[in-house]
Amino acid sequence: MENRFNSLLASAGMALTDEQKQRLLAYVDLLNKWNKAYNLTSVRDPQEMLVRHIMDSIVVNAHLTGECFIDVGTGPGLPGIPLAIVRPEASFTLLDSLGKRIRFIRQVVHELGLTNVTPVQTRVEEYSIPEGFDGVISRAFASLGDMLSWCRHLPGDNGLFYALKGVVSEEELAEIPEGFSVKEVIRLEVPQLDGERHLVVVKAQK
Repeated sequence: MENRFNSLLASAGMALTDEQKQRLLAYVDLLNKWNKAYNLTSVRDPQEMLVRHIMDSIVVNAHLTGECFIDVGTGPGLPGIPLAIVRPEASFTLLDSLGKRIRFIRQVVHELGLTNVTPVQTRVEEYSIPEGFDGVISRAFASLGDMLSWCRHLPGDNGLFYALKGVVSEEELAEIPEGFSVKEVIRLEVPQLDGERHLVVVKAQK
């Protein structure tokens, strides 16, 4: 497992500390254990989790700006937990409406000693912080239009939306609500992952 992870990181040109690698592998281990009872992810094989959950999450890190992020519809903590591990100087709020997912995330935070993660169980429409977030992140949460409509109250003055997507269609980009503009669409390279991955960065027009 560790050898495969090192190989994936090398392919992606990413360097992590030993502590970061151990925490990420421990997260996969916890996800695998809890998944048997809680059905947190459709990915059953821990080796596959390395590619489809860990690498797929942390390749986004280089494209984030700021120190205060929220991961909306985080599920079992994706991409929030892996990003919090590789970006320890930033704070991450992980929001989901489902209790079993938040219970799992609390356990992960406790067992891995993550001091920069805040799990929150609520609906996204009912949550905000006064100063707003630097980045609003979502992965497989909703269509781009829905994400922006439901989360428009979350970013601060210069905050950005980061939507992790597979294939990005022109139709989806054309349907973003008024008051938003697409800043860039970045093709992500995830080693050993079948299919395309993109990061859509959107700014709200003030």
